[in-house]
Amino acid sequence: MLREWREDRRRSQMDLALDVGVSTRHLSFVETGKAKPSPELLLALAERLDVPLRERNALLLAAGYAPRYPQTPLDDESMAAVREALGGLIRAHDPYPAVVVDRCWDIVMSNAGAQAFLAGVAEHLLTPPLNSYRITLHPDGMAPRIENFEEWARELLATLDRQVAVTRDQRLRDLLDEVTGYPDVAALGTSWRRRGPTPTVVVPLRLRVGDGADAYTQSWFSTNTSIGTPVDITLEGLHVELFHPADEATAAMVGGRMR
Repeated sequence: MLREWREDRRRSQMDLALDVGVSTRHLSFVETGKAKPSPELLLALAERLDVPLRERNALLLAAGYAPRYPQTPLDDESMAAVREALGGLIRAHDPYPAVVVDRCWDIVMSNAGAQAFLAGVAEHLLTPPLNSYRITLHPDGMAPRIENFEEWARELLATLDRQVAVTRDQRLRDLLDEVTGYPDVAALGTSWRRRGPTPTVVVPLRLRVGDGADAYTQSWFSTNTSIGTPVDITLEGLHVELFHPADEATAAMVGGRMR
């Protein structure tokens, strides 16, 4: 497992061994099972390799040690301060959309502004857990209303693909396999893996709102915030996505202003 993570991160045995202060020979013996590492060495190696907390527990278990990192449900009493902080952050962002998602992009919190994104989304996509990738890319979701669907989908798919590579998370891999099977996404082929020139500083989400003569287009870009120095698996996977108007017209449409 250590060798796989090291190779994923493109680190040599010598480079990694020097980084944690052990001999290359000892690290080689650890990787081949000839030497049993201490839990402290495992955690030091995992830290240098930027291994997710969930997978650090897996490394410890494989070596015969107890897991070190808890996975506390977000609704647990001990998470009250975190919930309050996240809730306050997304409420303060109203009337602009904001959501809190977990490691698999399931929406765990949202503000009032985010509800506007769900207009026209089929009921079967709104049963818990709501997944932002399914809601956005599924043909029964937001996809028909996204005017720059190809551009937006490519960015989302590239982001998810990078996460799969970094975390080696099977649930993320399954999600990527699922959404790339949607008809409009499948039509893109593998073009989303090749990053082309971007005409603006950010890729906006251009969303059509309303029908017929009353329809208009909103333009949004998003920012992401994560929790610093997490030592809990649940907290490590959480991040806040805040949508901001990409033009004055969109800000005026939702009753806000450019910030």
